[in-house]
Amino acid sequence: MTHHDFQTVNALKQDTNFSGSILVQQHEKTLFYADHGYANRAECIPNHRETKYGIASGCKWFTAIAICMLVERGELTFETKIKKYLDKDVPHVSDDITVHHLLTHTSGIADYFDEDEMDDFEELWVTNPMYRLRTIESFLPLFIDQPMKHPVGERFHYNNAGYILLGWLIEQISKKPFAEFVQEEIFAKVGMNNSGYFELDRLPPSTASGYIDLPDGGYKTNIYSVPVKGGADGGAYVTVDDVAKIWFKVMQEELLSKSMTEKLLKIHVQGDEDDYGYGVWIHQGEKEIVRYHLMGYDPGVSFHTAYYPENETVVVVCSNQSEGAYEIMEAIEDAIGKR
Repeated sequence: MTHHDFQTVNALKQDTNFSGSILVQQHEKTLFYADHGYANRAECIPNHRETKYGIASGCKWFTAIAICMLVERGELTFETKIKKYLDKDVPHVSDDITVHHLLTHTSGIADYFDEDEMDDFEELWVTNPMYRLRTIESFLPLFIDQPMKHPVGERFHYNNAGYILLGWLIEQISKKPFAEFVQEEIFAKVGMNNSGYFELDRLPPSTASGYIDLPDGGYKTNIYSVPVKGGADGGAYVTVDDVAKIWFKVMQEELLSKSMTEKLLKIHVQGDEDDYGYGVWIHQGEKEIVRYHLMGYDPGVSFHTAYYPENETVVVVCSNQSEGAYEIMEAIEDAIGKR
């Protein structure tokens, strides 16, 4: 496969004014890389291969991997009840919710951003200033006192709050801040040296600002549209190469044992479109799994990545604007014959 096979992708990133970085690797060797647009529009600083991008919900997988690590160490089980780790009276949180329920979006708890009830993420910060959300604990008041949405285990309903509770659990057991645990136990071990949970008002060099394009042709950054620091449900910053690294390390069973890796990647519940494992979407073909994939969308963020087990190929599309990653992902799948 050569760059010629990706001509449509190159044309699309130009035609759609895509802003971000694109990587395709097979057997850990780069088949295609491209970038476009600016990491900082005001200063005309271009995106490049070392640019760090926010990936929103794409990093729920990191939380799931962290939980699997603690289970493997014998510090909890997938049937552990979350209620006993909450340090105050929370009558609306069912006694029956387990780690498994939280991982698979089947807990039934209220979400702080429920797409069935609101479509504008920015509405959250009218009464809950985003600049105060710097810890896992600071997210709890957004949902912990709300009534359950449905009975425990009744059905799949994508839920950010469930992953916040998983982050809380990780902190209670490890005695470390969630971001520190992920940095030490996952990013450092994988070699994701350019990734982290950064604060919007303290971003490191080569980090892309997120941009929201406006109807009048202008734009604004997303600094008042997302939490100032991401948590266990989303908000890490990564490079495209770092995302590829974690795919290969997980699939080679270098982060978790064989049995725990299988548990992580097993289909546990049927989702809205594809099926769901622990923190990862799974597309099942007639006889075998065709694709594992992660995605994330926030104001000023769009992200898609996938691993295709048939030929050990990874695709990563990181964008620092609200749209664009999905279209590029479709074009790449056409180019590599995966659609």
